[in-house]
Amino acid sequence: MKILLATDGSEYSEAAARFLKRFTLTKEDEILILYAINVLPVFSELEAFYVDFGEIRKEVAPRILGAAADILKTANAKTGSVFVEDFPDRAIVNKADEEDVDLVVMGARGLRGFGSYITGSVTRLVAINSPRPVLVIKPPQREISGKLKILFATDGSGQSEEMGRTLSSIPFPEDTGVTILNVVFPVLSDIPERFVLEIDDRMKELAAGAREAESRESEKIIKKAQEYLGNKFSKIEKITKFGDPSGEILHTAEEVKADIIAVGSSGMRGIRGMLGSVSRYVLNHSKCSVLIGKV
Repeated sequence: MKILLATDGSEYSEAAARFLKRFTLTKEDEILILYAINVLPVFSELEAFYVDFGEIRKEVAPRILGAAADILKTANAKTGSVFVEDFPDRAIVNKADEEDVDLVVMGARGLRGFGSYITGSVTRLVAINSPRPVLVIKPPQREISGKLKILFATDGSGQSEEMGRTLSSIPFPEDTGVTILNVVFPVLSDIPERFVLEIDDRMKELAAGAREAESRESEKIIKKAQEYLGNKFSKIEKITKFGDPSGEILHTAEEVKADIIAVGSSGMRGIRGMLGSVSRYVLNHSKCSVLIGKV
């Protein structure tokens, strides 16, 4: 597997590098460390003096790349580094495409005033525009230990199937556990269940029939996901929930103590890289790391 690790020298980037060390990497795997410098000039607060930090940044770049490389010294994978002068999000997306990487990994900066979970702008833009899967390491997981736990949220779509293939290709440790989750958005979701049951027997029968059909379809979706994950993961749990997918995914992630939520992009057809509302919400509000799949 070829991985692009985006770093800016921050604690968030270093956390992402440490997270990568948990993978079962080999000499056949490769990690390319990328540091991008914004090309815009920097002005003082009063705009009275222009200071060109370009040369200074170029001197600092090898140190930033070296710090990430030092963290990955004990990893078995081959490592390389590259410095680019460009807008960070564009540099990451372009380099991922140019190098034909399998996975982009980056740390998430929390937005001030919104707690530590809301994802910063560069990370959001990369997740939206990258044609490659993106693994975003969240701040609460700077230091984690024990077996990795993955929550795979699937809706049976092509995006979800591609996410399943991505999960199977990543060198997670052998003891990694996976929980497959399918969230059913009920047919009668606009009517509170207690009111439905109070109407008449016919409505009760319709509600019960709809729930049974939804449950059967959910079982099929989960079974299909289990089939293409079974060769990679030996420990797989299965959960069906009813309600709003965004909220249920986050709640279930906390219940199972997931380290990573894996979700397909599920964007609008015809729009390259567009993230759907569920994947955007999960990326922004998840406490744990998030793996966004691509088609």
